[in-house]
Amino acid sequence: MNKRILVTGGAGFIGSYLCEKLINKGNYVICCDNFYTGNKDNLVNILNDKNFELIRHDITFPIYLEVDEIFNFACPASPVHYQNDPVQTIKTCVHGAINMLGLAKRTKAKIIQASTSEIYGDPEIHPQTEQYKGAVSINGPRACYDEGKRCAETLFWDYKRQHDVNVKVVRIFNTYGPRMQKNDGRVVSNFIIQALTNKNITVYGDGKQTRSFCYVDDLVDGILLTMEKKDFPGPVNLGNPVEISIMQLAEEITEMVGSKSKIINKELPIDDPKQRCPDIELAKKTLGWNPKFQRKDGLKKTIEYFDKLLEEEK
Repeated sequence: MNKRILVTGGAGFIGSYLCEKLINKGNYVICCDNFYTGNKDNLVNILNDKNFELIRHDITFPIYLEVDEIFNFACPASPVHYQNDPVQTIKTCVHGAINMLGLAKRTKAKIIQASTSEIYGDPEIHPQTEQYKGAVSINGPRACYDEGKRCAETLFWDYKRQHDVNVKVVRIFNTYGPRMQKNDGRVVSNFIIQALTNKNITVYGDGKQTRSFCYVDDLVDGILLTMEKKDFPGPVNLGNPVEISIMQLAEEITEMVGSKSKIINKELPIDDPKQRCPDIELAKKTLGWNPKFQRKDGLKKTIEYFDKLLEEEK
């Protein structure tokens, strides 16, 4: 039977892929977005589909719908955007979670929360397992997002305990691919845009800090498997465990683009994690999920996307 599914943040980078895949599976999808960082262009493939509905709405205010499932993906996820309005970021995480959980409670819908690797803060263990409680600064410039997402998780578990809401939590690690915003300040989009325009590639700190990058198609598959898996609330890490230093990534992208850019170093931002790598044993064992995309294959698709975007803007 086709389901009525709400995707908050559905015009965003990851949300738009979710909307598309859910429609392709024969569902009726309601996309809810306030367009703070979302973009209607991301939905161009499905905008006119009879099974798609787009609502401009901010989830810090309640919304009344009849749905079977909720994917709660509304929240700016890049430091540039969430630090621009930190109070609103916390409201989106906390008030948004309360409103969506209230909707799930009323409609008896399954609900999945887009949590984040940022809940682990600047980790003291490596790689990060789901049992790790994190090392998060509560007063730093990233805290609005880190602590907002931690509080959202707490709300999800409390609604499960107190109201028996069918909740699920995925902790998303660094994800990249087409439809990323070119001005979002994330490392992959930054490096690709700088390389394509032959500008200096800015590496913060000495570049020895590491990240693990998951291609968006792999991530969305993991999210859908989590939603479909019975009696598995999570939390579950979703990310690619292949680690690379930021300096290596800068060199790799420069070479792939064939850019004349020079790599320059700038001061490391406050609370920037030194290492970020998921332990995905739980996802492998419980969901049978393992990322398939090699980094260079994913980067090639992402470079092509940004190259076309820059051409169109000329």
